[in-house]
Amino acid sequence: MSSGTSSTGMTGNTTLITNIASLVTNDPSLGWGSPRSSKFENGGGSPLGLIQDAAVVIDGDRIAWTGDSREAPATDNRVDAGGRAVIPGFVDSHSHLVFAGDRTQEFNARMSGRAYSAGGIRTTVAATRAASDEELERNLTRHLDEALRQGTTTFETKSGYGLTIEDEARALRIASAHTEEVTYLGAHIVSPDHADDPAAYVALVTGEMLDACAPYARWIDVFCEKGAFDGDQARAILTAGRAKGLHPRIHANQLSYGPGVQLAVELDAASADHCTHLTDADVDALANGRTVATLLPGAEFSTRAEWPDARRLLDAGATVALSTDCNPGSSFTSSVPFCIALAVRDMGMTPDEAVWSATAGGAAALRRTDIGRLVPGARADLVLLDAPSHVHLAYRPGVPLAAAVWRKGTEVFGGRGGAGR
Repeated sequence: MSSGTSSTGMTGNTTLITNIASLVTNDPSLGWGSPRSSKFENGGGSPLGLIQDAAVVIDGDRIAWTGDSREAPATDNRVDAGGRAVIPGFVDSHSHLVFAGDRTQEFNARMSGRAYSAGGIRTTVAATRAASDEELERNLTRHLDEALRQGTTTFETKSGYGLTIEDEARALRIASAHTEEVTYLGAHIVSPDHADDPAAYVALVTGEMLDACAPYARWIDVFCEKGAFDGDQARAILTAGRAKGLHPRIHANQLSYGPGVQLAVELDAASADHCTHLTDADVDALANGRTVATLLPGAEFSTRAEWPDARRLLDAGATVALSTDCNPGSSFTSSVPFCIALAVRDMGMTPDEAVWSATAGGAAALRRTDIGRLVPGARADLVLLDAPSHVHLAYRPGVPLAAAVWRKGTEVFGGRGGAGR
């Protein structure tokens, strides 16, 4: 199939990646085939917009052309993909990467069926408060490099392990040096310092702490759950953040049924994250609103909890994203491919749907149109897989398939060993 699409006037240093066996564009007007989910029905087009025997042209930090390799324009540089697949860079729209310490003993006890009395999130709060700025940034960049080597080119990350004005603000300041997708999560749990007065902590989160944190953040989040913040508290926190120019997202319905999803849709939150325990009304609300249902299978894997029902959401017409929820307590993985494999194996997603949700779905959860797709004008974030098809991400779980990674048009992983020149 020939499908040449281009932006006008290539002007910079251009690179052609050719001999691509299968190119995932995430433009449903391209390619062929019919996905299982009605969300993507568009004249029989695949949600992935697959092009076989394809090529991509990068001009500076943007995609300039995609299409049949036989029709590719002349460029300054050429990369031979060697009959392998190319996909958009993964968009990890939910992570908690500014922290110190780990919770190995807690995980070991949980997996061994033993009771464990340590403080969970509070353990990480204590370690994070005690860490220096340099230690926190070093840990953050280590996990970012780890994710990049697996194909993640955009990530969101949150505060939430400081829970004081100073510690929340410094977490966001450190994160904002590495990503524009920074989320203020002072409302992760009630701070141990305010355990006897949750109302005072909500006042702090919506007052002085918000004032200190808003300059570093794009988003505001709250853990709306029994034992954390109820619906009224979550509404107050998200509304206060919105008044400061931060857009809402929410941890919703992870451990039990609750008001989180309905509140997310009501407030036009970009995403409702976890979405494990949903009523029919919750599913309908997500299907009829703009809020993305972000599923985080690493959390269920690491806690042996009930899997979210992705099939139910997709069949209803909801937009679904997949993300890692990388954090030291309940989902200590930076691997989007691992989450794709879990979603296909245990959550009812097809390989096409899972890859779409980990790329274009993640972009939708961040309200971005410049990432998660390989179309002219989009940011040149792409991954060369050491496989002929994106299906291998689920077919070969645990195998490091990213042979090369480009971010903003620059090859940041792989080098000579990744792609033939």
